[in-house]
Amino acid sequence: MKNIGIILLTLLTLVSCEDDFLDEKPEDFLSSANAYSTYDDFIASVNNLYFLSRRQFYSRDENRPFDFLYGTDIVYDGENNGIQRHSRMEQAYDPASPIPTTHWNLLYKTISEANAIIDRAPNSQMTEEEAKDVLAQAYFFRGFCYRVLVYLYGGVPLVTNEVTSPKIDFVRATKEEVLNQIVRDLEYASQNLPGITAVNDGRVNNLTAYHYLAETYLSLGRNQETIAALTLVIDDPNTALMQDRFGTRSGETPGDVYWDLFRRGNQNRSSGNTEGLWVIQFELDVQGGGLESGSRGGSYMLERHHAPLNRSGAFRSWPVGDYTGGRGIGWMISTEYFSNTVWGGDATNPDFTNDIRNANHNFIREYNSENTVALSPGEVYSTEDTPRSRGFYAYQTKVTTPFNHPDGLYRDANFGLTSSGGGTYTDQYMLRLAESYLLRAEAYLANNQAQLAANDINVIRQRAQASLATVSQIDIDYILDERVRELGVEEKRRLTLMRLGLLFDRVEQYNPYYMEQGMSQTFNLWPIPADEIEGNRGAPLEQNPGY
Repeated sequence: MKNIGIILLTLLTLVSCEDDFLDEKPEDFLSSANAYSTYDDFIASVNNLYFLSRRQFYSRDENRPFDFLYGTDIVYDGENNGIQRHSRMEQAYDPASPIPTTHWNLLYKTISEANAIIDRAPNSQMTEEEAKDVLAQAYFFRGFCYRVLVYLYGGVPLVTNEVTSPKIDFVRATKEEVLNQIVRDLEYASQNLPGITAVNDGRVNNLTAYHYLAETYLSLGRNQETIAALTLVIDDPNTALMQDRFGTRSGETPGDVYWDLFRRGNQNRSSGNTEGLWVIQFELDVQGGGLESGSRGGSYMLERHHAPLNRSGAFRSWPVGDYTGGRGIGWMISTEYFSNTVWGGDATNPDFTNDIRNANHNFIREYNSENTVALSPGEVYSTEDTPRSRGFYAYQTKVTTPFNHPDGLYRDANFGLTSSGGGTYTDQYMLRLAESYLLRAEAYLANNQAQLAANDINVIRQRAQASLATVSQIDIDYILDERVRELGVEEKRRLTLMRLGLLFDRVEQYNPYYMEQGMSQTFNLWPIPADEIEGNRGAPLEQNPGY
C-alpha cells in the first residue's frame, strides 16, 4: 500500500452534512467521537505507543529491526543475496526500498497516535493527574520518534496535531527546527513523567526523558544543558552501575557482572538492576508478550542474526543451546574492528585479556568442553586460528541465553534446540546508565573539558577492569570505540553514527565489506521514501542530496 506514512497519518474524524438530523450520536458503540474519553481509553492508546516502539526496534520481522546495526562499522552481511542486510547499498537505500520506507511509516504512525492523545486529552473525562500521566508519555514518544527521524533523514515534515482529513502538502522543516521540537516535547516529558522508582518495569520515566533531551541539546550545541541534564540522570540516588554479581545466574562460573546484565530475568529494577533506564519488555507464551516457545515470530531475533552457523565438523549437532550460539545462522558477522581492533588487537595487549567485556564468556572466541556440548575434554577450537566465515567467528554472547533457553525450545536433554529457536529470550535494554556516562563524556569533550570526559569513561572502564583512559586519548573516536566495547550490538549503532555525521567515515575506516558494496557519503542520510514524495502532490517534498 502506498502513502501510509505522513500522507495518510490517520483519518479519525469525518466532516458530516450540516443537517443535525444526519448526525449520529455514538452512545452505545465505539467511534472516532467517543474512542478517547476515559483514562482507560487513553491508556489503551498509550500502550500502543509502547507496542509500536518495540515493533520498530525489536519485533517487526527478522530484518527491519537490524537496520540499526547492518551497514555500520561493527558487523557485515554473512549471506549476500539481496538488500535485506544492506548489501548492494545503492539498491538497499533506493527511495523505493523497504529499508527507509518501513521505518518512516512506523515512526509517523507512532507520531500520529501520540498526536491524537495530545489533541484529545483536554476534552476528555480524565482528571488533571490522569491527563498529565498520558500526556507526558505521548510527548515523550513523539519527541523520541522525531529524534530517530532527524538522525536518519535530516529535516522532516513536522506534524504536531492530529490529522483529521487527507493532507497532501507536507513540507520539510529544517534539521534545527526538528531538533527544537524534540526539545519542547522532551522538556515537557522530563518535567512531568514520574521518577524511575514510581513506574512499572518497561515504562518510560523522567530519567529516560532527560537522557534523550540531553542528547538533543548536544545536537544543538547546547553543551552545558546537556551536561546538566545527564548529571540529573547519573546522580539520581535510585540509579547506579551494577558493580557486583547479581540475578538469576550469579552463582555460575565463568561469569561476571557484565555477563549477569544480559541473563534472562536480570534486566529490570524488579530484579535488583539499578542500571536499566528503559527496558523493552518481552514475555514468554503470554498474549502480546512477543515470545513463544513454538515460534520465533514476534521475538527479537538477534541470536538468529549474530550467532554463527556452527554446524560442521565438531559442531555438527547444531542447533544447540550452549555457547555455540543457539540457532544462530551467521548473518551478522563481527568486523575485525569489533572483534579484535577495538580491544587492542590480540592477547598481547593487556586489555584484550583483562577487560571483562571481552572475556570469553562475553565475547566468545574459544570453544571447549566446558562451553560446548559436542566437544570432549582437550578439544579446543578458536576463532583466532581460523579465517572468519558465516559458520565461525567471534560474537557477543549477550545475544543468546547459553544453557538457559526456554524449556519448550529444547528437543533433547543435551540442549539441542528445535527449529523455532533464534530469538533472544531476554528483555532488551533500550537505554542503560552506562550510555548516559558515555554521552556526558561526549558533551564534556565538546565543551573542551577532556579530563571530565576521561573521568566519565573511566567509571565504565573501571567496572570492566580495563586500563584507565588518559586525557591525551580522548577524542570522538575514542568515545565511539568505548561505546562499542560497552554496548556492542546492544546499541542502535546507526543512530549514533548518523547523529554525528560519521557513518561513512567509520565504515570507510573499519568495514571493508560495505565499502565494496558501494558505501558513499550520500548514505550519511537515508532518502525520503519515494511514495511520500509522489503522493505529496500539493507541495514539493524535497529529496535528500544524492538520491
